Amino acid sequence: MGASKPAARPAVIAGDGVRGPQGMVWVPGGVFQMGSDSKLAQPNEKPAHPVQVRGFWMDRSHVTNAQFRAFVDTTHYLTTAERKPDWDTLRVQSPPGTPRPPEEALVAGAMVFVGTDKPVDLRDWSQWWRYVPGANWKAPQGPGSSIAGKDDHPVVQVSYEDALAYARWAGKRLPTEAEWEFAARGGLEQATYAWGDDYQPDGQPMANIWDKSARGRFPVVPAIPVVSAKAGGAIGTQPVGTFLPNGYGLVDMTGNAWQWVADWFRADHFQQQAKAQGNNKPLDNPAGPQDSWDPDDAGVPPAAPRRVTRGGSFLCNEDYCLSYRPSARRGNDPFNPMSHIGFRLVSDAPKPAGQGDSDQVRREAARLGAGWDARRKPQP
Repeated sequence: MGASKPAARPAVIAGDGVRGPQGMVWVPGGVFQMGSDSKLAQPNEKPAHPVQVRGFWMDRSHVTNAQFRAFVDTTHYLTTAERKPDWDTLRVQSPPGTPRPPEEALVAGAMVFVGTDKPVDLRDWSQWWRYVPGANWKAPQGPGSSIAGKDDHPVVQVSYEDALAYARWAGKRLPTEAEWEFAARGGLEQATYAWGDDYQPDGQPMANIWDKSARGRFPVVPAIPVVSAKAGGAIGTQPVGTFLPNGYGLVDMTGNAWQWVADWFRADHFQQQAKAQGNNKPLDNPAGPQDSWDPDDAGVPPAAPRRVTRGGSFLCNEDYCLSYRPSARRGNDPFNPMSHIGFRLVSDAPKPAGQGDSDQVRREAARLGAGWDARRKPQP
């Protein structure tokens, strides 16, 4: 299938510190089909339903190690992974009746992808993840690892709480799930990927994911890992902007590292939204549900706190999660930093000159909302 194309390719508007915030690009807002009815979509992505968002500025890339270091150097902030775990935050993620661990077991650290030495049953993620004492944003794989020479990589091993702390310092905020997906699509309506419908147009990799044609079967890690400058070999993040930007000028909206967004995660949230619409009128700037619900995470209470992450990471692959798609979504413990989760922020700074006002957005929403199903793009 050929790549999906917008009716008119968006104009990339980049902030320069005078006309818009430095390092951010303008996402014009509008009406789009959120979620997916594709055969590739998970149940929590369905059904596709019309949503409208207002224009906003978004970080061109993930927040990088260099940017996060500037925040820490200024504020002396201590991340979640650098603090002794709090039993109250662990308890709500544990099955009822779980005993409190001994004090010596509550050691600062974080979850690290360690891989396996042979193919395993992919239903048990604990085989390739480990809690590693001493792992944090400066040592993402634990003691002995480093981010030296990786200033332009996404910061990882940051919790939702850490992302909020950085956002307050930067005078920005986390995007809503609707804003994130609208931005990730880059002006393409219901395309499979952030760049279109072809996985590798002209044979070119488009995101840092686990490409089994180069890396082999997930999650097997060879004794001597294959590393390349592009996707299809690296076990970990790569420099932001390694791949082409999407239609709005945003890089790495999918792949490289998952991204925290503001919303609580409910597996049935899109179904709830679609039912609430009734007349198929686009939802206006949805801010997400009021609580969490995830019945699919084995060993965790379904109502345990979960925040949405979007975009997939260097571990995503066709055999396991397929989350390098704009509609893919998952929930994560907001106090659980991991070696494949980062974030980017948005700003409500004034819109660029010449951008449509909110009345125009509302008129466009009304026009597109009527009979939306008849115009929906067929999915593979």
